[in-house]
Amino acid sequence: MSTELRRLRNYIGGEFRDAADGRTTEVVNPATGEAYATAPLSGQADVDAAMAAAAEAFPGWRDTTPAERQKALLKIADAFEERAEELIAAEVENTGKPIGLTRSEEIPPMVDQIRFFAGAARMLEGRSAGEYMEGLTSIVRREPVGVCAQVAPWNYPMMMAVWKFAPAIAAGNTVVLKPSDTTPASTVLIAEIIGSIVPKGVFNVICGDRETGRLMVEHDTPAMASITGSVRAGIQVAESAAKDVKRVHLELGGKAPVVVFEDTDIAKAVEDISVAGYFNAGQDCTAATRVLVHESIHDEFVSALAKAASETKTGQPDDEDVLFGPLNNPNQLKQVEGFIDRLPAHARVEAGGKRVGDTGYFYAPTVVSGLKQTDEIIQQEVFGPVITVQSFSDEEQAVEWANGVEYALASSVWTKDHGRAMRMSKKLDFGCVWINTHIPLVAEMPHGGFKKSGYGKDLSGYGFDDYTRIKHVMTSLDA
Repeated sequence: MSTELRRLRNYIGGEFRDAADGRTTEVVNPATGEAYATAPLSGQADVDAAMAAAAEAFPGWRDTTPAERQKALLKIADAFEERAEELIAAEVENTGKPIGLTRSEEIPPMVDQIRFFAGAARMLEGRSAGEYMEGLTSIVRREPVGVCAQVAPWNYPMMMAVWKFAPAIAAGNTVVLKPSDTTPASTVLIAEIIGSIVPKGVFNVICGDRETGRLMVEHDTPAMASITGSVRAGIQVAESAAKDVKRVHLELGGKAPVVVFEDTDIAKAVEDISVAGYFNAGQDCTAATRVLVHESIHDEFVSALAKAASETKTGQPDDEDVLFGPLNNPNQLKQVEGFIDRLPAHARVEAGGKRVGDTGYFYAPTVVSGLKQTDEIIQQEVFGPVITVQSFSDEEQAVEWANGVEYALASSVWTKDHGRAMRMSKKLDFGCVWINTHIPLVAEMPHGGFKKSGYGKDLSGYGFDDYTRIKHVMTSLDA
């Protein structure tokens, strides 16, 4: 007996619609491996319609006052709180995440971030006004860029949607947002919530696959393309956007080094690093996945980390004792398994290294030691619950190895030596350096990387600035 699947729909110009050609794709709950919904597989006609709706809405939204946009965003934040349980249910079905952690670790920061950008909406101002040439006054205007094409990832579907739409809408832009094809449910619910608050066309959601995203980025209408995703996807977006000189905002992969010095409190470091490495099944571009430990404490640290991994649980969303749920999809499970299967002979699996159960896409918390800097698992992003450990001899080697990857998003240093911490924070080539902690984020501080981790910032006033453009206006005093 088959169960009827729930039907998700695009949200375009203030109304829900199926794909123009009727195509759909099944959406699977990764905790069970079973389909629970269908979503539109949007094509050119759907992208055209969404872009047209956003373009039509832009002049009116651009011309609203900052106070009006702030009011709308504050209403959205209140609505997210009021409908939190619905959002949690959709996100858990999307991702298989633990219900309790989704409630405590995602809803509060999402609401806070929306309220932060509500405040930022009131700061849309230029930096100077004055006479820099005799008889002429210059002013600087900061304006919205226009229609924004945005693509969100599957690891944090709700939160990344917030990181996309909140600064864009606050600055006066209109949005066409595409969730991942594996996690559209919570974004469609978000469209329903926002659509009841802002004018039609300001916020649009279209579901689809990689091809849908390509059509969005290559479309003539958007002034800006923003994506959170893989390096491969980011490069493709940058290449496509270059053809008509679109502005591009890229938050891509990460391979965060965690540099642990000999004076560290090992017990505390292991506890914090294991949580930062395994949270969300390691499916986080800032996850603490690549640990570099001073040789004098290496063996003790590895033993403690392996013990912590063995005591860390993964399981179904309603199990209150689990730290993380499944990997998002069968391809991701295959990718993680492949990294472990291809380990070189000198590597040692200290804990985990295997799938958990035969239902859903669960993988055990894993620790791998004995690795060399050139090993694949050190150089490439695993995006799973796998923590690698290397042994370094001195500060210079730690910096060399930490920086010796193509990613540059986040990092952390663990030491009681303040001078060393400051030296490391200067030398580490990453967009974020945490000291004696790893992974906390706040709305007021920027998130974004260097090198192949992309460019542009999420969160903070810097993230808000990315969704604006600068105009110089000069007027004669003699007119």
